[in-house]
Amino acid sequence: GYSDDWKKYGLCEEIYTAFQLYKISPVFFVNVLDPTKHKKAVVATDFTVSDNQVILPLEAIADSVEVTGKTLGTDYDTFYNDTNCVVEFLEDTTGTVKVAYNVIEPSMVTEDEIVGGYSVTTHKTTGLELIDSVFPKYTTVPDLILCPNWSHDPEVAAVMSAKAENINGLFEAEAILDVDCTEETGAIYYTEVPEWKKKKNFTKKTEILCFPKVALGDRVFNLSTQLAASISAVDNATAYGDGTPCESASNKGIQADRMVVADGSEVILDVQQANYLNENGVVTALNFYNGFVSWGNYTACYPADTDMTNYFYCINRMFKWVGKTLILTYWNYLDRGIKRRLLDAIVQSVNDWLSSLATDEKIIGGRVELNASENSASQLAAGIVRFHIYMTPPSPLQKMDFVLEYDLSYLEALVAA
Repeated sequence: GYSDDWKKYGLCEEIYTAFQLYKISPVFFVNVLDPTKHKKAVVATDFTVSDNQVILPLEAIADSVEVTGKTLGTDYDTFYNDTNCVVEFLEDTTGTVKVAYNVIEPSMVTEDEIVGGYSVTTHKTTGLELIDSVFPKYTTVPDLILCPNWSHDPEVAAVMSAKAENINGLFEAEAILDVDCTEETGAIYYTEVPEWKKKKNFTKKTEILCFPKVALGDRVFNLSTQLAASISAVDNATAYGDGTPCESASNKGIQADRMVVADGSEVILDVQQANYLNENGVVTALNFYNGFVSWGNYTACYPADTDMTNYFYCINRMFKWVGKTLILTYWNYLDRGIKRRLLDAIVQSVNDWLSSLATDEKIIGGRVELNASENSASQLAAGIVRFHIYMTPPSPLQKMDFVLEYDLSYLEALVAA
């Protein structure tokens, strides 16, 4: 189901953002809310029957409903509409009835359940550990990892980052995180964010950290959900390569009309303040000239890490995308005999592909080499061949300096013969 109460049901925020606002897919959802465990009982209460129905809160668990003196399936049924759980009587019923039921209780979900893991007792995988199940089930590699309302938690963030570093032992992704925007435990002023970031150890190259929240009308969003949707939209825009992550989503539009913190207080940032956040490895939003946009190109490892393949998230993602594409494209070559013709064919094919990327300006240039120094006889005998990829994705144009100079020669031209 779906609910607009995103504080309770964080996945619904992603549903609305991805499918309604940005029209992007696919998105893989992991629901950790278990109605058999995260619930509380509501004692039998009098309800007035109207049009043969009793209206219960949406949180009511339909199969837990008990009407005193009546039998489910014989005297009444239960179902959900968009806003409520409905008890409908199968014969004309009037007056009042006593109804007891259980309600779902999202506040009972713990960070351990979000993190999840593998149970040796049940042999089931839960929580963030299910990221490794996406490719075996759907042959799609997760690219961006979100956890609305939980990613500010250091333990949850650490596991998101760890999963982003190693999916199925082959692939990598980005974990998009949010700063805690509450006054009690987080940061509500932009100047407080760098200290909070450092204290919580949000400093990894696999992390993109966002501050603050954004709002559109009456809806308040974690900036991480909007940024992830904007990144996906930019990836899929024809001008940027139909899924190729070579372009940063910074200075691209988001669906917002203001920035806020957790209590709803509005946040207003000018360019200098937004750049201060960027300089400390935090992505924010900005309303300067072209409406609200995401603002910032850096992963959370910046400024401590000075390797642009780590700190520019578009370059970071491009390397991961190329690595993923090579794995999936040449997987069928595994276990063939190591022969010169096969190696030459792979080198030629990869070089042709990299050249096409350069032609389309998705990279500035790229090549693959099969270097003797990296392929010893013992390694080749063991069935291991190393291909060395050299490539340069374009950096985002972060700054333009226009030098203005008064030129006297134009005055001289006024009186020249």
